[in-house]
Amino acid sequence: MSAKANRHEVVRPERILVIEDDPGIAVCVDMLLSTRGYACTVFDNGAAGLAHLAAEQVDLLITDLRLPDTTGLDILAASKAERPDLPVILMTSYSSLENAIDALRKGAVDYLIKPFDNDEFLFAVERVLAEQRTRRENRSLRRSLRRAYGERTIIGESDGVKRMLAMIARVASTDTNVLIQGESGTGKELVAQAIHFGGERAERPFVAINCGAIPSDLIESELFGHVKGAFTGAVSTSEGLIREASGGTLFLDEISELPLNVQVKLLRVIQERQVRPVGATQTYHTDTRFVAATNRDLRAETESNTFRADLFYRLNVITIQVPPLRERGGDIELLARYFLERHCRRLGMQIRGMSDEFVAFLREYPWPGNIRELENVMERAIIMAEGDTLSLDEQFDALPQATQARSGPPATEGDPSGPMSIEDYIRHSILRYQDSYCDRDLAALLGIGRKALWMRRRRWGLMKDRGRAEDMQLDDQMS
Repeated sequence: MSAKANRHEVVRPERILVIEDDPGIAVCVDMLLSTRGYACTVFDNGAAGLAHLAAEQVDLLITDLRLPDTTGLDILAASKAERPDLPVILMTSYSSLENAIDALRKGAVDYLIKPFDNDEFLFAVERVLAEQRTRRENRSLRRSLRRAYGERTIIGESDGVKRMLAMIARVASTDTNVLIQGESGTGKELVAQAIHFGGERAERPFVAINCGAIPSDLIESELFGHVKGAFTGAVSTSEGLIREASGGTLFLDEISELPLNVQVKLLRVIQERQVRPVGATQTYHTDTRFVAATNRDLRAETESNTFRADLFYRLNVITIQVPPLRERGGDIELLARYFLERHCRRLGMQIRGMSDEFVAFLREYPWPGNIRELENVMERAIIMAEGDTLSLDEQFDALPQATQARSGPPATEGDPSGPMSIEDYIRHSILRYQDSYCDRDLAALLGIGRKALWMRRRRWGLMKDRGRAEDMQLDDQMS
């Protein structure tokens, strides 16, 4: 086996369930598997074996074809109903090609004739487990890679982003727990993914959970797992996300939302590297790296006793601060162009760029929703675009309510004080200046096109008092 496989077995020995009623063969199989580092459990009847299968996680099932209370084919059928992906090897003393074909057709992965050679037996077991391990790791890796490198990446050249990237590079190669802090929408999960995929755990699972999105009565079983029947609704055994992430990284987003009773249990897992599923009597070793994120001040939460101080110190070995978008200067235009290209490609639209006025607005808007808000604005603007360039007048309805930053008519007595939205600004200016400027000059003064000015007037009932024929002619021109 490879070094990675050996390390995997040390982290969590693969568990093999054996159902064999011959005491001599049962002892021999148990000894062979145990000396290879597998966690082997042996039963001499089908009922006990199936009960164990329903209550515990199993990586491979080996069963005799003839048992005192059932048959191996019945065990195979029951296991497929309970765990469809569980590989099953059947053993028999009766060399029957018909039975072998029937077993393989019903889902068995191999068929051994007793008495078998020890090396032949171990080769079959190790081959099946290696294939199972490869499938499991490939599924996790594909899922993780899609999330981390599908179309999302950390973009930026500001000093704050450079400092953040340097810290990510420093901690990625370690197993240290990390706390990521930053406002909502700043990209904290991207930082967690960069930490995971930048280190030695990159080929192992990256598992993420939003602690605030799971009901408080379910979060414990989601994290730690549960055995079948542990509570109402637990119709099957669940391994839990901590054990699923073993060897890799578990990202705990919105960690401040974790209930206090679950915080206690999580602290024990971090300290002892052992996890006990809900309703179980057995504990399991786990080699999971924990990366947590929050938009709150966890230190203040500990002072108000809403977050455990001991868990905070365990998670806060290294802190990475994600800067808000308003502090990232030129990164706003870089991100906007990235989202423009990405969503045009996804939507099949041809937008070649953004007007200077549109870019100026993006730069000066404070972006309280950070990168998430910017991406949403860019997607809406692309969908609403009428030409091949995003311009401010055409994208009026796509833009967020923001402080008016563009140049406009000089302030005069009676102007509202304080920040105004773009809509308020244009409405106020039309009311104040429409009798002093012609439409062409007023549109130029507001920085919008004549069509946009006309549409605003019509929407707000501010059309100039013209004759019916002139209005109809203007409507035809603007349609």
